[in-house]
Amino acid sequence: MPAGLALASLAVAGLALAQVDGSRGAAPIDSSGSFEVSGVFVDVAAGSADAARQGGWRLAQRKGWSMLSQRLTGRPGSLSDSALDSIVTGIVVENEQIGPKRYVARLGVLFDRGRAGEILGVAGTMTRSPPLLTVPIEWSGGVGAAFEVATPWQAAWARFRTGNSTVDYVRLAGSGPDSLLLNAAQQGRPGRGWWRTILQQYGADDVVFPEVRLYREWPGGPVIGAFRAGYGPDNREITRFSLRVENSDGLPALLDAGVARMDEAFSQALRSGILRPDRLLSFEPPSATPEADTPAEGETELLDIEALAPTATTGSVSIDIQFDTPSVAAVASSESSVRGVPGVRSAITSSLALGGVSVMRVTYEGNAAGLAAALAARGWQVQEGGGTLRIRRAGAPTPPPAEAEPAEDE
Repeated sequence: MPAGLALASLAVAGLALAQVDGSRGAAPIDSSGSFEVSGVFVDVAAGSADAARQGGWRLAQRKGWSMLSQRLTGRPGSLSDSALDSIVTGIVVENEQIGPKRYVARLGVLFDRGRAGEILGVAGTMTRSPPLLTVPIEWSGGVGAAFEVATPWQAAWARFRTGNSTVDYVRLAGSGPDSLLLNAAQQGRPGRGWWRTILQQYGADDVVFPEVRLYREWPGGPVIGAFRAGYGPDNREITRFSLRVENSDGLPALLDAGVARMDEAFSQALRSGILRPDRLLSFEPPSATPEADTPAEGETELLDIEALAPTATTGSVSIDIQFDTPSVAAVASSESSVRGVPGVRSAITSSLALGGVSVMRVTYEGNAAGLAAALAARGWQVQEGGGTLRIRRAGAPTPPPAEAEPAEDE
């Protein structure tokens, strides 16, 4: 191998290794075992800064427990400090100001889910959504990134505590192949086969795309975040909104607020039945039966018309359809007509031959015979053979069949 090609190969290999080496994000916080109460405001004065801080945390535990009780049971509750010490698993400092003898802060309190649920008489677990792969995409300066580089938006999702959410987010740290498999461009890739493979690798049933576009009015000045929540391989929109902070120092707070708003939107979509996994992502083609049931000699095979019709329990199959394409308009009109057949999930021309015969790949909830019957009912002339359908417009001339060649033994 020439030296130049060898150096080029080493460079490409080095770039590929660098692309998957290391981590391009923050590790997500595991908060599945805790109830969280955020936004607890305390203002305590004491003889020293440490005493004021300890007193503020004690007060935060009491107020947090009262807020949690109100939320889960509908009435505020109270416990002794010793009992609270046994069920509080952590204090989250959202914002604090410490003086010589005063402590002012906004805190979050984490409670052990099992113990708190037992005391309040509620279940320690909640009904949650199927696992959803979370791909946070940030656009800044016209450049989009998911896990290609570490972004503040991915870090905001990593520190979001999901213990109180009804959505089971599968959050990634951006390590290993994450930067290759899940980049910003993937939100525009609707192929179910590709997503089925990715979701199986990460143990998820579907995918959500929380997206933010950051606009800075001037360096260090106000920052505007335009948020959009999408779900599924088709990236269907659930909600969009905008938030603003006065300077770049408030960017983490802006993103945290955006995550909370998006979680509310995803949870509402889950409750209303909008956020549900695409069943094509879990569809597996049925295995072929080695010995198919065939009618005995002399018997007539009965065709079950109802079995050919698409039903809610029928699996989807891919069928190739050959059709005439004398012009570009014929391609579009044929695709549109086939898509209008009940049970057709998609119809895309996979092989184009203008002026000849093109091939359309159709995903249909049923089988080839059912699709042929449905197309014939819409006025198409349909011929079936070898698992492929040949369709023509009604009234179009049909080419004469080819003459049979004599057998070699004759």
